[in-house]
This record gives sequence, structure tokens and C-alpha cells, in this order.
Amino acid sequence: MKRQLIQKLSRPAITFAVISLAAWTSGCASLKPGSTMLVASPAVESRSTPLSEDDRKNWQHLDLLQDTVPGMSVNRAYNDIIKKKKGKPVIVAVIDSGLDINHEDLNDILWVNSGERADTGNDDDGNGFVDDVHGYNFLAESYNEQLEFTRILRLGIGDEAYQAKARAKLDEKMTEVTQTISQIQPMLSALEEADMAVRKELGKEEYTLEDLKGIEASGQLSMQVGFLSQMLSRTDDLDEVKQSLSGAYDYYSKQLEYNLNVEFDGRTVVGDDPYDYNDQDYGNGNPIHRVTDESHGTHVAGIIAANRANGLGINGVANNAQIMAIRAVPNGDEYDKDIALAIRYAVDNGAKVINASFGKSFSPNPEWVYDALKYAADNDVLFVHAAGNDALDLDDPENSNFPNDHKYDNGREFTNNVITVGAIGSEYGARMLAPFSNYGAKNVDVFAPGAQIYSTMPEDDYTFQSGTSMAAPAVAGLAALIRSYYPKLTAEQVKKIIMESGISPEVKVGVGGDLSALYTLSEISVSGKVANVYNALVLAHQVSKGKVKL
Repeated sequence: MKRQLIQKLSRPAITFAVISLAAWTSGCASLKPGSTMLVASPAVESRSTPLSEDDRKNWQHLDLLQDTVPGMSVNRAYNDIIKKKKGKPVIVAVIDSGLDINHEDLNDILWVNSGERADTGNDDDGNGFVDDVHGYNFLAESYNEQLEFTRILRLGIGDEAYQAKARAKLDEKMTEVTQTISQIQPMLSALEEADMAVRKELGKEEYTLEDLKGIEASGQLSMQVGFLSQMLSRTDDLDEVKQSLSGAYDYYSKQLEYNLNVEFDGRTVVGDDPYDYNDQDYGNGNPIHRVTDESHGTHVAGIIAANRANGLGINGVANNAQIMAIRAVPNGDEYDKDIALAIRYAVDNGAKVINASFGKSFSPNPEWVYDALKYAADNDVLFVHAAGNDALDLDDPENSNFPNDHKYDNGREFTNNVITVGAIGSEYGARMLAPFSNYGAKNVDVFAPGAQIYSTMPEDDYTFQSGTSMAAPAVAGLAALIRSYYPKLTAEQVKKIIMESGISPEVKVGVGGDLSALYTLSEISVSGKVANVYNALVLAHQVSKGKVKL
């Protein structure tokens, strides 16, 4: 499980052209005659007005035409297309960290294994897993883990060249993390000292940017006022900045303690050999999170399917999804065996969509996962994978990202059921591509909202997180919607519908936050599009009626 990046994004305005499609038959209950697909036009007007608090928490569901935000038109799809139509339940497996199965916005949308009884210590339904009422836990009671290249060095996996590559990566990460920690410490200390000095000068605990402008200061106080003025020009909540810095310090310190520590072994408590595929008698039937910080899976699940009918918290993308919780991603890199078995568990227990918001740069046993992906394809299951948060071109063979669907040759897919998702933010224009998002004309299929996404957190909480980990579940929710209302469509068709129906923005974007060179989305992804729920349902209807062939 990777800590997600945090960014603040603003909203511009955009004009749209609307392209009409053929009218539907009058007997269609889900789509009105004359339903349209939306396409972005080149006419863009910059807008300085920030998002309202409600829109900031919901921007990924908004619509470019109606809301001037590059969301996925989720609300519009529900208002104009889905309305009160009943779809079929669709099981979506979330292979991730532990999930808060008691969360107020998730407890009613969990998959329930009807053949299993809780806490009996028996495999009641005979599926090979004990007490798996809502899913399974392949991590047992483990949580912190090494990154894969650290494990390779600890265990001596692979030949000399493979270990040398792992060593180079570890050295690179160690340098990066230690330098980052050395920058965070003085910044946090300076902020605390400046805040304390200004509070004393003003004689009050809370102050604004205007208060700072009224201070006549010299020497160190003048520098402290300048420092705080800079901060308050970007945010009105210094406590939030302090918490972010403290959180970052804690995160990077734990990387040194666990992820990058060659001496650490987080797997012993599980009791298996993670590099022996035949050793499969491990784990337990309780996929709940073990600590509050184990929040990634809960956040992902909310994006997909948080209860839309309870008036609490947030609304997920899919209204008929049932979340199957599969705990297989630790605070570190996932094991190939866990992921392969998790995929097979999901397929064997009825999932039609699998969300995979994880990834790593080294994979000692990728064939186990490749075989599981082909197994999922053979059973008509769509696998939605996050592209990764390293701002890398995945078409470059040096930038490995596992799992993937092109083991035989770079860009040549060996299976048709994997869709890889990059992330955008809420600002339409050159900065629309999230600066952390990986990209690739051959190896990233589509983009979706993934920056500053508000969703569920453990203990009935909610917060913003950023990453392609947030973009993938948006697409997984869309896939679940299609499979709910058009259940005869195959996983391959659903993938194609999502890719072909997205919006193609008439703007060029920077990658990695660098605006010195700009690219169309078609230059950095397969589809050149941003996933769009409204359009996807329109196209799914056409395909299901035989009016369009993909």
C-alpha cells in the first residue's frame, strides 16, 4: 500500500460541442430518444473561481458541459440515463489493503458469501477458504513489509545482474528518502517557530493573511512573517500544513524502518513461504484493516460503490456493486503469490470486475500473476489496474510496472481483460494530467479523476487522497455500472466501451508537472481519452442492441 500524493487543484471553464447520435428505439427505458455523447471543444476560457466545498468533494462526478469540471459525468448519467432503472448486482473485488467492513458508507454494499457462516472455523461452503463471509485475507496479521527490491537483496533472489539492479534501486530510494526527511525536519521546525512568534506578536491564537500584513517587523520576525505569508497565500489552514508535514515525516521514516530495511522481515507471522506457489494454506477470512493507518482499501472501495441511498458521506460511482474485500496489499510491496491467489479467489467467487490499485517495479514471479490474469479473462472478468505514481513513461522498457498485460513484448497485450488507468486532476488545461501519473501511448489505456478525491476512511471517517489508485476505482465503478445494466456484454466489450466512449480533450498537457513540453492525451495513452460514465452508458446501449460494433 502506497501513501497517496496530495495536491490542490483549481477549476477552469470550458465550452462544449454536443454530437447527436442516432435516436434510440421508443421502447428503451434506460436512455431517452436522441441521447447524445459529449466531446470537448477547443474553446477554453480560464476561470479563477475556485471549487465550492461540495464540488471539491465531488468533482470527479461532475460534468464538463454542466459544471465546467473534467469529471466523469456520473451525476448527469444518473439524472438523465439511469434514473430509477433497476440493474443487476455486480460483484467488484477490491484487492488491496484491509477494508473497514463496518464503515457507515460501506457496510450495506459488501458482498456476502451466502454459503459461509461467520466465525465457525469451518469452510462451510467448501470453496477452500474458512470464514470468508465478505472476502479473504492473504496477509494474516502482517501489515508492514519491505519493497520487492529490498526483499530480493535480503533473500538473494535471482542472478547477480538481477540483484545488482535491485541494489541500484535501493540505493536510489535510500538517497531520495533520506534527503526528503532532511528537508521536512527544518521546514516543520521553522513553521512551528514562526507560528509561535506571530501568535505572541499578535496576542491571539488564530490569524489571517491580513493580520500578517499589519505587522511591522524586522530581523528574524520579519522573515517569519514573510514565510507564513507565503504559506497563507496558498492555504488558510496552517494546522493542515503542519499535519501534512508531520504525516510526510512519519511516512518516510517508516520507509526507512520497514520498506527499505534489508534486515526487516514482515512475513514471518503469516507462516507460509511466499515464494512457494504450492504453499497455499495460509491467511484467514477476516479482511478488515488492522490499524487506522491501513486506509487505502477503504478509500478505494468508497470511490467504487459507497452507498448512494443512505444520505451519508459520499456517493460511489456504481449503485449496484457489491464489494468483495480481499486483503493482499501490505504497507510495502505485495507478493506475487498473494496477488495471483487473490485474483483466482475473486474469479472463483463471482467477481465480474477486479480493482487493482497497486503496483511495483520488480516481480520475481510474474508468471503466477500472468496466469491468473488469463484465468480471469477465460472467465469473463475485467481487471482494472492503476498505472502508478512515478510520473514515468511506461512504454520505456526500463520503467517496469507489475502486474501488466504485455509480458511477451512491450506493448503487445497477451490478454484482453486488463485496463490500465492514469490520473487527471480537476483543472482543465495544460495541468490536467496529475503530475504524479504514469503514462504511455502503448501501456496506459485511459485516464480518470485521481487527484484530490474525497472518499471513505476507517472508523467512519472521510478524507482526500490522490493517486492513480483513486483513478482506477473510478473506472472499476464505471465497469460495474455497465455490467449491471448491460450484463450480456463481455469483459472485453466493457473495456473497449470505456476506452472508445471517453472524452478526448482538445488540449495538450504536461507530464510529471513539466509544462515545457505538451502532449495530446493520444500521445500518452492508448485511447487518448478520459473515461466518461454518461458516454459509456450511451455506447453500451448501442452495442447491446447491435447498433454499433466495437
